[in-house]
Parts: sequence; C-alpha cells; structure tokens
Amino acid sequence: MSTELAGLTSVGLIAKESPLQVKKGAKPLHVGLPKEISSQEKRIVLTPESVGLLSNNDIQVVVETGAGLSAKFSDQDYSDAGAQIVYSRKEVLSADVILKIDPLTVDEIAEMSSGSCLISALQLEKQSAEFIRALNEKKVTAVAFEYLEDKVGGMPVVRAMSEIAGSTVMLIASEYLSSVNEGKGLILGGVTGVPPTQVVIIGAGTVAEYAARTAIGLGANIKIFDNHIYKLRRIKQLLGQQIYTSTIDNFTLGQALAEADVVIGALRAEKGRNKIVVTEEMVANMIHGSIIIDVGIDQGGCIETARMTTHDAPVYQVHDIIHYCVPNIASRVARTASYSLSNIFTPIILQMADLGGNEEMIFNYKWFLRGVYTYRGSLTNAFLGRKFGLNHKELQLLLAARY
Repeated sequence: MSTELAGLTSVGLIAKESPLQVKKGAKPLHVGLPKEISSQEKRIVLTPESVGLLSNNDIQVVVETGAGLSAKFSDQDYSDAGAQIVYSRKEVLSADVILKIDPLTVDEIAEMSSGSCLISALQLEKQSAEFIRALNEKKVTAVAFEYLEDKVGGMPVVRAMSEIAGSTVMLIASEYLSSVNEGKGLILGGVTGVPPTQVVIIGAGTVAEYAARTAIGLGANIKIFDNHIYKLRRIKQLLGQQIYTSTIDNFTLGQALAEADVVIGALRAEKGRNKIVVTEEMVANMIHGSIIIDVGIDQGGCIETARMTTHDAPVYQVHDIIHYCVPNIASRVARTASYSLSNIFTPIILQMADLGGNEEMIFNYKWFLRGVYTYRGSLTNAFLGRKFGLNHKELQLLLAARY
C-alpha cells in the first residue's frame, strides 16, 4: 500500500477507483473556456469536436468569443458544437469548472464563483504568494496540469506537451542554424561527404526521446546525457539504436558541448526546480554560432546562461552562442497541441459530470487528487508552501474532515 493510501486509511478514508453513482437531481456541470489574454499562448483546452461530445452528455460549455481563434477554431465552430458563445469574461469565469492554459490573474480569480474549480497550468516560476491567497479567498479548488497523473502513474499532460516540444525543438534548431537567421549556415543532419551535425541532448525523458527521433531521422549525430542509468537504457531501447549515452560529469559533458552545433536542455525538474549542469564557462567554450534550446526554462532550466524569452523575441546571444528559451514551445503548433490537450481533458470532464463535480473526482481518483494544490481555502501542496512561506494542510486530512 502506498504512503498516500496508508495515510488515508489511518483517517478512515480510502481513495476509490470505482466511480460513485451519479447523484440524482444534480445540476448539469457548467464548464467555462476563457480566452487566453497572453499573446504568447495560442492553445485552447477543448476543441469544438470535444465540446460537441460534452454537450451531447448534458454538460454546458460556455466559450468566450475568440477563445479558439489562435488555434484556428472559430466561434461558429464552437456554436455549431453546442457551446454558448459569450462576450463577457465574467460570465465565463462564473462557471463551475474553468479550463485554461495559462493560470488566471489575481483579478480574474476574484471574478470566479466561490467553491468552483480551476484546471490550468501552474507555471511555478511565474507564481507568487498573492496568487495562492487569491485562490484560497475564493475557496477555489485548483488543479495543476503539471501534477496530474493517469491511472498508471504517468503524467499525461506533461508527456503530451513534451512529445510536441521534442518533435518541434529540432525544427527550431534547424531555423537558427541556417544562414538566413545568422546561424552557422549548417543543415540539421548530414549530406554525403559532409560531417553530420553534432547534437547534445541533456536529459533522457520524453522531450529527449522525440528530439532524438527527429535528429536521427535527419541524419544528425546525437549524444544523450542523464544521471539516471535506467533512463539512458530505456531511451536506447525506445530508439532502437546504439546511440552515445553518458552520465553527467563536467569533463565528459564539457567535451561534448565544445563540439556541439545544437544543445537541447531537456532535464526534468526534481523537487520543483532544475539543477544547473551547464555552466557559463562550458557555454563560452562552445563553437561560435551554435544554438542552445533550454526546454525546461519554465522550471528554472539546466543551463546557467539561459533566461526566459518569448515567441516575439525568442533568442539572444551569450558568448556568441544563440539561446532559445521560450517556455511554451508547444504553442508554436497550437492546433496540434489543442487536439492533444482535448484528448486528455474530455474524458476527465465526462467523469467529473458523471460523479457530480470536482470534489467527487478528488475523492474517487487518486490520480486526479495529485493535481490539486489548493482546496476550499487551503494550500495543499507542501513544496508551494515552502516556496512562498505559506502554511499548507494535507489534502487527505481535509477530505477526511469533510466526509
């Protein structure tokens, strides 16, 4: 029995995996899709096809006008699917469940209904204690994309966006290696009689897997570094090739970086924030005109010279090395990413409606419970409590008190 389940047992509450009976007479679930206000964010959580499915199951979906335009979904598409299109942001924010990519602002949280549910990215590096306090004042149950698990312990949103980022990152590298972008003037890959491009990938997770697949397909020579041997062994098996792999140490990594044309920072944060493994000295020793892409910059990154950039101004140079550090790479392919997100959240909303609301989801499914970081006026995530100097309470104990 896991530690979490053992804790629940001790207070007489066990998270179930079989759904409760639908509550008779329960009001239909009301879901709101606000428009993203950041010019950098072009994705939307639900596609019109998913909205049609939800509408057919008596789930009311309210969409703010223009919410899907950046992903090439029109208001008419959503209206035809059964959604209500509204021009008032306040009306959308009054829904039982808000589905959004970027977290809400403090002012937007004030417009939410007390006791409602927010499902969005947390974006830890951008958050503050004020954000947490605003959620708690409204007694909002907040669920973070990054922490959600599936039934087998994986993180579906993180994996889906990592697959997209990994596949896209080599296309970005190719852009900035070209002469038209004042790069080294190299083709990403190789041609007959010319040495292949040298790619170093730091991390051996999902981003690394998909980046490596793309690089190998183009003919590049890749080296993958990670401090977890099982991850290195797994990625070799997944790629089906005898590629270069190594644990991370300053000498070996430094040598690889000195010869690299492309460096991908793809380390996954552990305990909230990444560790720096590429120092400024290592960057200074790289070949001029090479490119660094730090995919994990939203969690601090793993490269000392990396700092967060935007889609409007994605690159800068340090020691004549191009740095691309945009946190939401998947937003470059907003329509693909929206379909991927919709595939994940449509079943979740259907389950929530069947059970009667977000609280029943938390009580019945521990994989959903893991995404919760505020619950009815209390912070329930210990790491966030330490980061912002706020008190936190164990969610299992709060649930036990209610039930």
